[in-house]
Amino acid sequence: MPVDLVKFVINAAAISSLYLLVAIGFTLIFGVGEVLNFAHGALLTVGAYTSYHAVNAWGMGLWAALALSAVVSGVLGAVLYRGVVQYIRDQPVVTIIVTIILGFAIEAVLGAVFGGGTITLSSPVPGGVEVLGREVQTHFVFVFVLSWTVVVLLVSYINHTPTGKAVQATNMSKRGASLVGIDADNVNTYVWAVAAALAGVAGVLLLAFQTGSPSMGLDPMVLSFSIVVLGGLGSLRGSIVGAYIIGFLDTAMTTLIAPSLTGLAGLVMLVVVLLVRPQGLFGRSTSS
Repeated sequence: MPVDLVKFVINAAAISSLYLLVAIGFTLIFGVGEVLNFAHGALLTVGAYTSYHAVNAWGMGLWAALALSAVVSGVLGAVLYRGVVQYIRDQPVVTIIVTIILGFAIEAVLGAVFGGGTITLSSPVPGGVEVLGREVQTHFVFVFVLSWTVVVLLVSYINHTPTGKAVQATNMSKRGASLVGIDADNVNTYVWAVAAALAGVAGVLLLAFQTGSPSMGLDPMVLSFSIVVLGGLGSLRGSIVGAYIIGFLDTAMTTLIAPSLTGLAGLVMLVVVLLVRPQGLFGRSTSS
């Protein structure tokens, strides 16, 4: 296998796994609360800036900074739901507008506190490793393994714990869940916290790929929205498949054509899916 092809596949797989972390959170929030959270990309940025500040200002190690970023983003996600979204979640258009405003507000605060310049973060696993007889950056392999470890643990938790069962019940039927004593607001708070924590982790990993800025969450947000639309809103399986389709397409465009085309594949796919199959690959058709 040619060196370029090996590196392309590994790079695309790592990037796709990173997008998956963000998209799964977006999917969970919609599946449980039927809310499109367009502040999700800003929560990724919070994770990135938390890790940057923890490492450079507090001298924390990258692993500790990664954990702190998940906690800070998770808490902020829960606060956003409890403080704002729970009062408007039955008004889809209002919720979309408000979460967009919240996302821009978070980015503005980060810009005011940290400045508008770029930031960088070294990988927690520098160096190279041999894959299929070729040396590739260890960070790519690390991102892939860590992302899938998190996804597997999350799915196992949802399938095998009382809290996870409550999430599933609320996802299937809000009315049915309330009849058996499940508090929808508590479940939504939990889901927002988990989704935001996943986005925070993704932000740290992304910052080790590229430079960051207060608006760094925009492209992942657009790509994640494209992924969940492609896979089917609320479908976990669809998010996994969609993340790898769009991740590989996006990597191909930036590698073979121009790096400035980042995110274009997701936008093109979004338009195609909305025109051809609006319910996505694994979503339920809304037609009668």
